[in-house]
Parts: sequence; structure tokens; C-alpha cells
Amino acid sequence: MVMNFLGHIYLTGTDKELLLGNFMADSIKGKSYLDYPIPIQKGVLFHRFIDSYTDSHSAFRKSTAKLHADYSHYSGVIVDIFYDHFLAKYWKEYHSTPLETFAQDFYTFIRNRYSYLTPEMQYIFPYMHKNNWLMRYTTLEGIQTTLTEMNNRIGKEFNLHKATKNLQEEYDSFHKDFKRFFMDIQEESKLKRQELNTL
Repeated sequence: MVMNFLGHIYLTGTDKELLLGNFMADSIKGKSYLDYPIPIQKGVLFHRFIDSYTDSHSAFRKSTAKLHADYSHYSGVIVDIFYDHFLAKYWKEYHSTPLETFAQDFYTFIRNRYSYLTPEMQYIFPYMHKNNWLMRYTTLEGIQTTLTEMNNRIGKEFNLHKATKNLQEEYDSFHKDFKRFFMDIQEESKLKRQELNTL
């Protein structure tokens, strides 16, 4: 399970119809999303759009290239986490609501819809809430913890936890990539939300 939740949640904007499906999307495979209510279907499609757009963006690819020699195909996963860090750290530049309040509002929203979650997300969400993952992204220590947990799940030989050093060594360069990428994806996400609302 990829843990770059903050960017996905932020890009949903105020469209609560998309939020639940967007949050669950990684645990809904293939065309099985069609088994869910229309609002959840739209959220899954929105999440997949974000993933596809991100993977093809030149700034994101520039970031992954900095890591590929050390982390191969996990470079994209790591950059996802780095970008959530920059969004969290510089949150005031992107949102008027304090991140702590934003995070608690999200947890409340999901808690009230817990029965609609997939089994995988029903397992993950209590840990996410208890450890306040959305706030954890703000610090390098939090990123280190996140990467260590991911590494423990996929196999310790991949050394994802060491990527925090890469971030520290090229912090300004990764931040520059993020700002360029995030400016574009905000606009594209707005257009995608408008498109989904016409379906």
C-alpha cells in the first residue's frame, strides 16, 4: 500500500463525493470499481487519473531519475512520499485551513464512513488515524518512519529508509521539481473534477 495520501486528499478539493473512492482506490483493482456506487467509482477514476498524470510528468520523472540508481522501480514510490512532505511542510502556501485541522476533518469524514471501506482500508485506517499520518509528513523524521514502515512490508533488502538521506542531500532540487509539478497537477485535477461531475 502506497502511503502518499496527503496529495490525493488535497487534490480532491471540496468535492466530498470523490473523497471516499479516492482514498480507497489503491485497494480496488481493475474493473471491480464498477461494483461500487457512482460517487465511489468517480473517486477511483480521479485517483487513477492523478497517478497516471503524476507518472508521466517531466518534473516527477526528473525527481525519480535522481533515485533510480539506488532504488530502481521503487523510485516513484519514494518521490510520492517526498512530494507529500513538501506539501505538508509548505501547507500554508496551498491551503487556508491549518493542516492539523484539515487532517482531523478528514479522519472524521472517513471514520463516519468506515463501513463503506474495503477490508484493506478498514485495516489501515485506524493506524493512519492513531499515528496521524497526514501530519507525520511534515518532518524528515516522519518521512523516515514512513519509508521504514514501507520497507518492512516490501522487504528490508530494498533499503527504502535510506532515501531520507537522498532527500536531505538534494532537498532544494526535489523541492523545485515538486513546485513545478504541483502547479500543473492542481490545474489538471480541477479540470478532471469538472469532467467527472458531468458523468
